[in-house]
Amino acid sequence: MLSSALSRVRGLVVAGTFKDGATGLAHCLKDPPGLLVVDLYLPGMHGLEVIREVRKKLPATRILVLTGHPDGDLPAQLIEQGVHGLVDKSAPLNYVLQAIESVIAGGMFFAAHVPPKQPAAAAGAVASKVEPQVKTGPVTTSVDAVQILSVRELEVARLVAEGYSSKEIADRLDLSVRTVEKHRANIMDKINVREVASLVRWCIQAGLVKS
Repeated sequence: MLSSALSRVRGLVVAGTFKDGATGLAHCLKDPPGLLVVDLYLPGMHGLEVIREVRKKLPATRILVLTGHPDGDLPAQLIEQGVHGLVDKSAPLNYVLQAIESVIAGGMFFAAHVPPKQPAAAAGAVASKVEPQVKTGPVTTSVDAVQILSVRELEVARLVAEGYSSKEIADRLDLSVRTVEKHRANIMDKINVREVASLVRWCIQAGLVKS
């Protein structure tokens, strides 16, 4: 159905459809596509393995993931792997077509219902004392995070939340310290927080790092 729909999109040529990851990967490496649309749970070779190989050997190829099993960690995991979009299989077909149009044009498109996971202890615990909540930024999901921050800002935010200094982040991402500091300022402005502790809480809520 998807192949049939895509074949009617002006400017798109469906180079091939494949039933398993290894065959699809082999075709990509032989004849690099502009766009790869890939499922995750594929026979023989998981979609993430396909993504890693394509990202490593075909950096120009854009990648869109379709899955029927999204979870709270998935968007952040896919962004880290260099994926440009995610659509839940249960979403309408026009979502997929919008995602493809956006990804091909150089943008990102994440549309899947993936509420962040609650820590097990917190989910089962009964609070003996209720503390007043202080709003330190938007309570958001990973999908919202992708819409708020750029890919580079997501990388910087995740590393800050994991405890890396600006110099360490600069070394890891091959940036100047000044550029990292600018990204940090932009991130905190966009999510409306003023200190690192609040940024860390936001990243946990957004699914970028584990609590």
